[in-house]
Amino acid sequence: MIVKDYIITSAQGIHARPATTLIRLTKNFKSVVSLKKGDKTVRLNSMLNILSLTIKGGETISVIIEGDDEGSAAEAIDLFFTTQLKEL
Repeated sequence: MIVKDYIITSAQGIHARPATTLIRLTKNFKSVVSLKKGDKTVRLNSMLNILSLTIKGGETISVIIEGDDEGSAAEAIDLFFTTQLKEL
């Protein structure tokens, strides 16, 4: 299991467009990917799950990755949160 914290760099937080991109990204991997904000943890398989966290810019979230290809999934998700999220 890989757990990594990210500070959301997008001023708009995670809304529909980045949520859709993140779901598409995680579907490329067999690993189960979850997001955690505060006490609430949701799987990254539904836009409603992600939007229910109401993640705003500047907040810290944790990404939890568990499975056979968790290393490569972690790399791709790291790239999303450090580079691509700012552009969406």
